[in-house]
Amino acid sequence: MKSSLTFIDKPQALKALTALAQAQRLRAFKALVVTGPDGLALTGAHLNLPFPFAHINYWRTPMTQPNPIRVLFLCTHNSARSILAEAILNHIGQGRFQGYSAGSSPSENQQPNPIGLQVLQYAGISTAGLRSKSWNEFARPDAPHMDLIITVCDNAAGEVCPLWPGHPATAHWSYPDPSAGTGSDAEKLEAFRQTLHAMHLRLELLVNLPAEKLETLVLQNTANELAHS
Repeated sequence: MKSSLTFIDKPQALKALTALAQAQRLRAFKALVVTGPDGLALTGAHLNLPFPFAHINYWRTPMTQPNPIRVLFLCTHNSARSILAEAILNHIGQGRFQGYSAGSSPSENQQPNPIGLQVLQYAGISTAGLRSKSWNEFARPDAPHMDLIITVCDNAAGEVCPLWPGHPATAHWSYPDPSAGTGSDAEKLEAFRQTLHAMHLRLELLVNLPAEKLETLVLQNTANELAHS
């Protein structure tokens, strides 16, 4: 019977194991191991992790790999615009970017707007793992440190934000609220499609910028310039 085991050489093993040099990554690794072949549950509530389950992909990233540029998109409810932006960036980020989203004051049991999810699916963009959440999740000391935080609605831009770990760059990219329309279902769908298209164009510019435009010291200016693109 042919073995299904895969062997790696010593340099590969050492490279992989460096991820476990950080305590949080070790906890994430153990959580992945104990789930077995069936994978992780959607909430991960049974894993007793020391950080929100949504952050597990960050902590399983090997320390020897260049970290992606992490971008947090904010709006009030984290149900429409910020959800679209998170999904788009993760779709086109080419591994160089990792998108997140949150809201300043999502309502209890807030869910992503179903029309927004529908538009993403029509565009061939994954909606897996998208959920509405408070921005407080990303203000915790154990949260992934963001490189850039972008407000995508005017209300959130005017609110007092938490103190973000790592002192990220910030910018405001204004988009009309596609969920505010009262027209027909077709008109509501078109409003979301237009918002998705506008965000996609701007985020395409971001992900295709040369590396020097994305360095920490100039990222603030780069993001503000893109707000007017």
